Amino acid sequence: MPQIRSLLIEEGISLEKTFVSHPSCCPSRATILTGLYCHNHGVLSNGPPDGGFPKFVSEGHEENTIGARLQEAGYQTGFFGKYLNHYPAGDPTHVPPGWDEWYGKLDEQDPYDYGINENGEEISYDRDIDDFHTDVLSGQATRFVRRAASDPEGRPFFAYIAPTAPHAPATPAARHKGAFADEEVPRPPSFDEEDLSDKPPPLGNAQRLTEEDASNIDTYYRQRLESMLAVDEMVASLVQELEASGDLENTFIFFTSDNGWFQGEHRIRSGKNRPYEESARVPLFVRGPGVPAGSKMDDLALNTDFAPTFADLAGVEFPADGRSLAPLLSGEEPTSWRSAVLLENPRSDTEEAEEEGGKGKGKTGPGGVPKGSSGDSPAFEAVRTETHKYVEYDNGEAELYDVANDPYELENVYETADPSLVEDLKAKLEALRNCSEKRCREAEDTP
Repeated sequence: MPQIRSLLIEEGISLEKTFVSHPSCCPSRATILTGLYCHNHGVLSNGPPDGGFPKFVSEGHEENTIGARLQEAGYQTGFFGKYLNHYPAGDPTHVPPGWDEWYGKLDEQDPYDYGINENGEEISYDRDIDDFHTDVLSGQATRFVRRAASDPEGRPFFAYIAPTAPHAPATPAARHKGAFADEEVPRPPSFDEEDLSDKPPPLGNAQRLTEEDASNIDTYYRQRLESMLAVDEMVASLVQELEASGDLENTFIFFTSDNGWFQGEHRIRSGKNRPYEESARVPLFVRGPGVPAGSKMDDLALNTDFAPTFADLAGVEFPADGRSLAPLLSGEEPTSWRSAVLLENPRSDTEEAEEEGGKGKGKTGPGGVPKGSSGDSPAFEAVRTETHKYVEYDNGEAELYDVANDPYELENVYETADPSLVEDLKAKLEALRNCSEKRCREAEDTP
């Protein structure tokens, strides 16, 4: 990703320990928009009745997103790309409150043959080469920046840009097909983990990966990389537009993801929505005024922090469970910071195969990766500190990892750990599991 590297990473800060609390599409995006843990926003899955766009609407969140708050504060606001799963739920002209310009992709994952709600009008795109969604998205977002930057009233602007890539089906632009055909695929120590006897069921009973499994994982990995090259070009277009308008040095750019992805680690062929690092940990790169170029920070960050950070930088109030990341963006260690974050999946995940496998895929998901072959993910609640991760599952099982010394989570030490450590982590989890707003921050801060 040469543009992302040169224009964002090398010109800004990388927050190396950034997590998403509920590592699944819709719950995570609901958190990004509201700053709330999912036990507070109530969007527990990707689809009805307890998740998806309909649940987000029924809970009254559309009137209280970061977009709505910034619009009230005088910002020009624009939304581009993927909104929430199952949007628009029957009304392709629905534009949520809080957005001056709206380009919401309708509920199709394919980058060709799709629809976009463009400011209340449904516009269809077909399979022409010029209709590739990431390119269309790039043009829409860049033109918004151009218009907003020339606003006669000088109002500031906020753009939320959400490409589908590298989500399934991870179709690359025609010009990028084969670009990573020879790319070596990562094989961390957790890949096809040799011994799962310490992992709780059903994962503990997962079969070893076959050569076909590994081949399919490799194919899909390269496909996902290729699909990201158009996103890389989109970042360059946006930065160039900001530079041309004279606003680049006065604009913060945040680049992140709504969840991670498994590709054979712990014998999990594909998917997410688990407490392990591959699923819950995401990149976060920030460029902007006062952000030191080429810097890194290891303090714990969470997707509950995004909305309050945007609000803080804009000088407005925004009630949330998270906190502003502004103290980290200077590159200097803050005098105090959180010691833990909550990871949660309040329900067993049985829809992940449908979500990631796409339509009509049969028993295989993207790239031919077998679906469900590592078992559905049981509901869990977990606490992640700087040094440990403690997990409680709804089936009574538990895990504890010394992530400072075992970053690949190969050895569950729950049965052998110091009892006082386990009790401390249990107490921390108990304080976080039902917290809200100030109490979340207080619980996260307790040593």
